[in-house]
Amino acid sequence: MEPDIKTETLDIEGMTCASCASFVEKSLARTPGVTRAVVNFATEKATVEYVPTEATRATLREAVVKAGYGVSERAPDTSAAERSAEIDEQKALAYQKLKRRFWVAMVLAIIIMPLSMLMLWPALMARVNMQELNYGLLLLTLPVLLYSGREFYTSAWNSFRHGTATMDTLIAVGTGAAFLYSLAATVVPRFFTSRGLMPEVYYDTTATIIALILLGKVLEMRAKTQTSAAIKALMGLQAKTARVVRPDGQEVDVPIEQVQPGDLVLVRPGEKVATDGIVEEGHSAVDEAMLTGESLPVEKKTGDPVFGATLNKTGSFRFRVTKVGTETMLAQIVKLVEDAQGSRAPIQRLADQVSAVFVPAVVGIAILTFVLWFALAPVETRLPLALVNFVAVLIIACPCALGLATPTAIMVGTGKGAEYGVLIRNAEALEKAGRVNTVLLDKTGTITRGEPAVTDFVAAEGQDAARLLQVVAAVERQSEHPLAEAVVRYAEARQTPVVPVADFRAVEGKGASAVVDGQAVLIGNFRLLEEAGVVLPAAVRQQAGELLVQAKTVLYVAVAGQVVGLIGVADTVRDTSAAAIQRLQAMGIEVVMMTGDNPQTAAQVAGQVGIKRYFAEVLPQEKASKVKELQAEGRTVAMVGDGINDAPALAQADIGLAMGGGTDVAMEAAGITLMRSDLQGVVTAIDLSRQTIRTIRQNLFFAFIYNVLGIPVAAGLLYPVFGLLLSPMLAAGAMALSSVSVLTNSLRLRGFSPRNG
Repeated sequence: MEPDIKTETLDIEGMTCASCASFVEKSLARTPGVTRAVVNFATEKATVEYVPTEATRATLREAVVKAGYGVSERAPDTSAAERSAEIDEQKALAYQKLKRRFWVAMVLAIIIMPLSMLMLWPALMARVNMQELNYGLLLLTLPVLLYSGREFYTSAWNSFRHGTATMDTLIAVGTGAAFLYSLAATVVPRFFTSRGLMPEVYYDTTATIIALILLGKVLEMRAKTQTSAAIKALMGLQAKTARVVRPDGQEVDVPIEQVQPGDLVLVRPGEKVATDGIVEEGHSAVDEAMLTGESLPVEKKTGDPVFGATLNKTGSFRFRVTKVGTETMLAQIVKLVEDAQGSRAPIQRLADQVSAVFVPAVVGIAILTFVLWFALAPVETRLPLALVNFVAVLIIACPCALGLATPTAIMVGTGKGAEYGVLIRNAEALEKAGRVNTVLLDKTGTITRGEPAVTDFVAAEGQDAARLLQVVAAVERQSEHPLAEAVVRYAEARQTPVVPVADFRAVEGKGASAVVDGQAVLIGNFRLLEEAGVVLPAAVRQQAGELLVQAKTVLYVAVAGQVVGLIGVADTVRDTSAAAIQRLQAMGIEVVMMTGDNPQTAAQVAGQVGIKRYFAEVLPQEKASKVKELQAEGRTVAMVGDGINDAPALAQADIGLAMGGGTDVAMEAAGITLMRSDLQGVVTAIDLSRQTIRTIRQNLFFAFIYNVLGIPVAAGLLYPVFGLLLSPMLAAGAMALSSVSVLTNSLRLRGFSPRNG
């Protein structure tokens, strides 16, 4: 018999990079009783599966603390809303603290830099007491080191204890070496001068590097504080109250939390459906776009299912509650988003991967340099020479350029993206978008406009089309149905005059009737005409059949008992969709469409825009599984959508792109938001991402090439042949040169422009 498995979610505190998440995960995985542990750095959560008889939440917390991190604890009776608010407050406080650390470092670095430059001007040095200046620089640098940069050193220490290295290790080693050497030159300058060495200080190096790295941390945390926004937006869609009909017929408004399965609930026009259920009485059109993403309201009659958070448009009805709380469709979508966001990202930060090998190697070279110089140099100079070369190796390995390589390219790239209406949430989203080879498009609101529009207006033989449009528009102006609104928009675009209407009546689920110029007018579906005894001529049936084959909704128009016209209504393809899809295909990207429509409609739309592969009749809860299906084929998938039902798929995809005309939930679940509802933005986003990632890789090359060339010089390998030593000052100069190269290369992205075809 297999043991029961319990799943626990822990909110982890103190993680600063992907390697931190790895430390926590390994510590949890080694805990007795734990069968599986996954730590997500982006959401700062650990999902742990364990055997309750062998482990508890307390032992899990102890494992996290042992790894050097913390667990945010809350009372067991804390509600989801209170818990979410508490997490948001903690993140806001952490963000404010980080910003204070950054500004302290930046302001002091701005003061320290020009004071340090005095050493380059002999005329000024003659007038300044260098001993006093160095002590002044020391006092200015201490707050940067002990306050602004403290967490770098604690993180580096944790990494050291676990036998690994991260970006924080690079920062701590580089700035720490520069500071300690400067401290020695300040406190015991005679040690240097007595041996003919200049007691140089590098306080500006320490302060500037910490300030620049903190700038990147601020930008990263600002993005991370929004990770829970999608979940909160989903929760906010739920109705707050429900009008419950008691057995005695009394109608009572009760909080949604008090609604129970079996309750009878009344829904009036314009109200949200409170929870999931089955219609028992009445009929109406319900807008389910919030869940399904489809633009046309769905007619509901007795026996049809309804879902919480959808919007009742026209009539009123009563439904019997079948699901509440976590069992509803909305709650299931929330769960899907949470699962997708909490799953492990397949990407690790390149800088951390490189530093894991680079830092130990550099430290080893520095130690070897010290040992060899101390052993081989003349006795009277062996200590200062060993120390100077040791520090030179560490300073030239300082990650100033490495710290700039990614954030500078991302700052320019994201700024350029915003110029073209592409908002990129963070560096991870940018990196993933650059690797995409498959784009999955939701049909409604993405490829199409997301609202019904008149595509065909057919007047019967012998009828005046202009006059017929006046009559039709006059009737439809009285209706609030989305199809009627589409007809009115069509008429208004043609400046159709307004004519008077009498005796208007909406026929639920069928259409409308009215009297215009003394004649009875019917506009609606086939059932409306059939009940009125109107016979469809063969020619009209043929025309209607042609429209239905094209996946269009057909409205019949009858005047005085005779069919006088047809109206075809459909969700039309955006003007730019076909061209954008062709561009994506030209970039080597396969484009796949997904829709809840039937295969006939899906094939029609796919053919219009040049898509060869599509998924039809996809239910809302199945969309994320379609993304997984493509990922299982080894594809890097970008999901493009605009509806709430797209949110789980957006979160599951390697990168999600939300159309700006869509819901807030879709945009919060996505890594990239397209402010214009235009697929050309997808082309721009992927092309910009590819160019930005290419720039980052070039930057990393520039950041390391000077190390490859400079470390041997710093170690003194050229001294036996050429008598050359690379002083720490020259090492700092080489480091600055690499930074200039990185910045200049990043600024080239300002010349980016979208593809024109």
